[in-house]
Amino acid sequence: MQLYRHDSINSMFEIMKGKLSTILAVTALGVLLAGCSGVNKLIKSGNHDKMYRKALEYYNAKKYSKAQMLFQEITPFYNGTAREDSIAYYSGSIFYRTRDYESSNTIFDDFRRRFGRSPFIEDAEYMYAMSFFYTSLPPNRDQTATNQAMIAINEYLERYPKSNKQEDMRGSLVELQEKLYDKALINARSYYTTGHYKSAVIALRNAISTYPDTPHREEILYLTAKSSYLLSKNSIPSMQRDRFLDMMDAYYNFASEFPQSKYIKELNRMLAEAKDFIARNEKTEGNATQPAQ
Repeated sequence: MQLYRHDSINSMFEIMKGKLSTILAVTALGVLLAGCSGVNKLIKSGNHDKMYRKALEYYNAKKYSKAQMLFQEITPFYNGTAREDSIAYYSGSIFYRTRDYESSNTIFDDFRRRFGRSPFIEDAEYMYAMSFFYTSLPPNRDQTATNQAMIAINEYLERYPKSNKQEDMRGSLVELQEKLYDKALINARSYYTTGHYKSAVIALRNAISTYPDTPHREEILYLTAKSSYLLSKNSIPSMQRDRFLDMMDAYYNFASEFPQSKYIKELNRMLAEAKDFIARNEKTEGNATQPAQ
């Protein structure tokens, strides 16, 4: 009997909760429609000047959805007029401020090509560059947006040397460069971890060549030497000598820069093995070339 009453109470609460959710949803919809009714009334009025001024009012009040509705409605009527650039600017700015960076980037890319003399051009180019920055993916993902952001930010810094955004944008540039450093290491290290040592050596050397100032320089040079060693160990006999010699070169490159590294003892053992192989190989070749007695 007690269990029955408990189930009934639970059912009653579930019904009440469902009704409350419905009421809240209807209320929210009513508020939304009431908020848009003023916008719809303006649109139906056909008064484009009033719509423009109201859109600016909404924009300044950070009521971006309403402002965007009005800007989109009046855009065709102001093409080729003095207000064309301002409508494009505010439309792109709304996308930027609401974090739709792909849309803002598209608008500002068109803006900078068409309205080079607009009073909004500097701010538009700033948001164009930063839209790439905010769409830049983590280092383990594609870095197309990172490279695009770096190009756009450098262009901005060059064009507007007196901008008060210079310091912040230089900081963004450093952050983007670090992603490329990380990406180069991740790519090269993936060959090492999967046992593709020849590809690893090539990728690691390319990483150092492309980014000599990378903060990962010690690890990259270490992995170059170790990958060279493992490549030598896993090669056919006819290729081992030359590859051990390459490993020794990689070791000396590392040791000259990082003689106190935590990796040096491990690499010293590899170097000793490489030297021993070379010595034994040369001794065997020497015996083979001696004339018979």
